[in-house]
Amino acid sequence: MEKKYFQRRRVCRFCTEKKETVDYKEIQVLKGFLTERGKIIPRRISGNCAAHQRILTAAIKRARNIAFLAFAEER
Repeated sequence: MEKKYFQRRRVCRFCTEKKETVDYKEIQVLKGFLTERGKIIPRRISGNCAAHQRILTAAIKRARNIAFLAFAEER
């Protein structure tokens, strides 16, 4: 009989810290939710709640437009 492995549900980091907003100027926080190629990590992998994932996505896009973050990494 095969053993079933359950991965523990990741908790939203922003909810545990009781942060309402994610600032686009916090570059180190935003980089934690990007892959090496510069793509935004999806919610099911990062563990964010839906509301904070939308706020995080908007903050990353703002930071990219202002050139705080790169749109894509160079090869």
